[in-house]
Amino acid sequence: MSLRVVLADDSLIIRAGLARLLEAGGIAVAGEAGDAEELLRAVALHAPDVAVVDIRMPPTHTDEGLRAAGRLRREHPGTAVLVLSQYIETAYAIELLDGGRTHVGYLLKDRVMDHAVLLGAVRRVHAGEVVVDSTLVDALLATPRSRPPLPPCPPGSGRCSR
Repeated sequence: MSLRVVLADDSLIIRAGLARLLEAGGIAVAGEAGDAEELLRAVALHAPDVAVVDIRMPPTHTDEGLRAAGRLRREHPGTAVLVLSQYIETAYAIELLDGGRTHVGYLLKDRVMDHAVLLGAVRRVHAGEVVVDSTLVDALLATPRSRPPLPPCPPGSGRCSR
């Protein structure tokens, strides 16, 4: 059985290119959307295995795709989500991953130039994996995080070694 995807990107050329790559790899494109609302309707109508979503979509071209991806993850938990972005956006990646740690991915659009990476990512998120672009992982690891101090060891507990 072929995987079925819904594609969401405001660029018709990007959608057409993604559709061609996916179909050449044996993945069926069940629907396409040019904005977040169309995406939500297409997923409800077609019940795809995976939604491939651009982060920045109309009308503001900020985070409409990301918000739609979060909504899809809540309302359609059987649909895996792979978001694509032209930019390394660590805050967006963290927000996406906070919605659950399976069946999700974040790739830079530059990686999609290698169709094997795209096909592999779609199959992997469908299988339950988390797929995160290595460039984004580097950026996430470089982001300073504050850690709360360790709680003090209870005296005589033997549970702490310093």
